[in-house]
Amino acid sequence: MDDTFFPDEADELDLEHPEPERDEHLAESTPDLLRRIDHLLNANFGFRRAAEKVREFPQSPGVYLMKDVAGVVIYVGKAKNLRARAGSYFHAAAAEEVRTADWIHEIADIDYMLCASEVDALLTENRLVKDIQPKYNKDLKDDKTFPYLMITTHEDFPRVEVTRTPREKGAKLYGPFTSAGQLRGALQVMQRVFKFRTCSLDIEENDPRWEWFRPCLLASIRQCTAPCNRRISKADYKRDIRRLQTFLEGGSEKLLKQMRFEMQESSSKLEFERAAKLRDEIRLLENLGDRGDIDVHAQPEVFYIDPKKGMRALQKVLKMAKEPRVIEGVDIAHLGGNDTVASLVQFLDGLPFKPGYRRYRIKDIEGVDDFRSIHEVISRRFRRLSDEQDAFPDLLMIDGGKGQLNAALAAFRDQEIEPPTIASLAKREEEIYRPGMSDPIRLGRESFALRLLQYVRDEAHRFAQHYHHILRQKSTFDKGLQ
Repeated sequence: MDDTFFPDEADELDLEHPEPERDEHLAESTPDLLRRIDHLLNANFGFRRAAEKVREFPQSPGVYLMKDVAGVVIYVGKAKNLRARAGSYFHAAAAEEVRTADWIHEIADIDYMLCASEVDALLTENRLVKDIQPKYNKDLKDDKTFPYLMITTHEDFPRVEVTRTPREKGAKLYGPFTSAGQLRGALQVMQRVFKFRTCSLDIEENDPRWEWFRPCLLASIRQCTAPCNRRISKADYKRDIRRLQTFLEGGSEKLLKQMRFEMQESSSKLEFERAAKLRDEIRLLENLGDRGDIDVHAQPEVFYIDPKKGMRALQKVLKMAKEPRVIEGVDIAHLGGNDTVASLVQFLDGLPFKPGYRRYRIKDIEGVDDFRSIHEVISRRFRRLSDEQDAFPDLLMIDGGKGQLNAALAAFRDQEIEPPTIASLAKREEEIYRPGMSDPIRLGRESFALRLLQYVRDEAHRFAQHYHHILRQKSTFDKGLQ
């Protein structure tokens, strides 16, 4: 921190060359002036001391607490790297930033709290701001539109979701949080450990219909215990929710101790399957610091649309039986026919779901042939899903026009697999093509359905181009070694 900024307000008093005496009614009394000088000198010394203190902070996740000259906490922040994040407040640029310029001169001391992961830091920051009410954490204190984490405790199988319109009854709320994207990222990390549901299904314990319901992809990748298929009892599911609540309320050590006891108890009762499940959950919770990188999972802060409105609009436009919770998008990228690649992106509840992303290197095709490339990707993807009896997406979207759509349909026919709802989106006029329809669907530019499809299409294109760029770099490097 060579460019450390030190506010030097005491110099403004120019004690060696005082101003001419002012009117006695306007002049500051001597005791008041001395107190002001003492305050400014102490604040300046404290700022320097805090800047030096930050140099010794660990490069670990945690929460930092800024204090004024009286020792009062004036700001709380979270960090993936405490030394780097807290240190940024003591660089000259911080004095020029609109967000910090008005108050960094008040910093006289700084402390930190280590956290197990970035997720834990996010939750700890939220709890501290609510408890301490620092005067410069204005957003979390004042703004009612910030996101909350909501658990619908009134349901037999409570769901967990991010909401900006929390309900007052029948739900447990955590928040508000400053970043919806980071909160969604944290939710995905926690879901790996606690395996709660995030869908909007109305699931009741004794409803026989759910015995034949096909779970979504979250069950396939073991991020949900699938109460929609009666794979878990109401009592066991609610126990998992209580564990989640304990974690959210800062009781991770207590939770680990309880789970280790339950694992030993299950083992002594020869309940080895339950003991193994608890062992795996304990490992996930212990390793949350390795898995808890919110940036990997965080969703964009600004979306093309409200995701729920997009799903509802797509259901109506495509005449689907239910909202498309899981959407997959496919795109092809190539450079003059060399290194042809394909991307498959997955959206869950209208938002990118990074664990579901896949990349394909086209193997059996020479030159430029988008149709055959799409045929190969669809064949490989859905043959595997079918063989492993995994859930299909609710909607498959192909980047392209009628020809690309027909290539995808041919792949399903050749594999003798019943396709999910499928559509293609042509770039030039943004027309939607559907099987069995001679004319495309044309929607207004402001249509929620079109904007969600564009979001999926653009994300698939970005991911394909990124993979293609990696392969080109590798090819250039390999040629340089020859």
